[in-house]
Amino acid sequence: MSEKKLTSSRRHHLKSLILQIAATWLEQEKKDVIAAKEAYMSEHCPPADLSGDQATLMETCKKLQALIDKIDEERYDLEAKVGKADKEIEDLKIKVVDLAGVKKPALKKVRMSADAMLKALLGSKHTVNMDLRANLKQVKKEVKEEPAEAVGDWRKNIEDKQIKNQQTRVLQQKSKVKFMLDVL
Repeated sequence: MSEKKLTSSRRHHLKSLILQIAATWLEQEKKDVIAAKEAYMSEHCPPADLSGDQATLMETCKKLQALIDKIDEERYDLEAKVGKADKEIEDLKIKVVDLAGVKKPALKKVRMSADAMLKALLGSKHTVNMDLRANLKQVKKEVKEEPAEAVGDWRKNIEDKQIKNQQTRVLQQKSKVKFMLDVL
């Protein structure tokens, strides 16, 4: 059977009625809490008898102090029990997760170009250029023809090659840093 949809005015009226009922329940709950506090205080804390001399007042103060100490001890014991139980609960939760394992969700294939993905990750205010070679510095290599006489000192040739390799590494590092700064 098809059910009729509520009109907006009817839905608004029902919502306001529910809110009114909830408000009355909250007020009643507040009154109940206040009454429970008063009943507890009247039961556990009899009215103080302040008539008498200083010795009786001192005795009353000592009794009240002993009662306060007893209640503080109980509160401390209860806090320790609750803390211990909380720690045990956390340990059990960790054990449950370890036993059950974390399930990895099935990943969906996303058809998105690298440019669109970077734009989605970095936001629209960052311009993304996937032409990585455009940001690199152009270096022209010069071909030198070495005469046969220069080949004689092989140690010098090895040192020259090491220096060239170090220079190319430095240039590559600089271009990588520049690219990273441009992307950010």
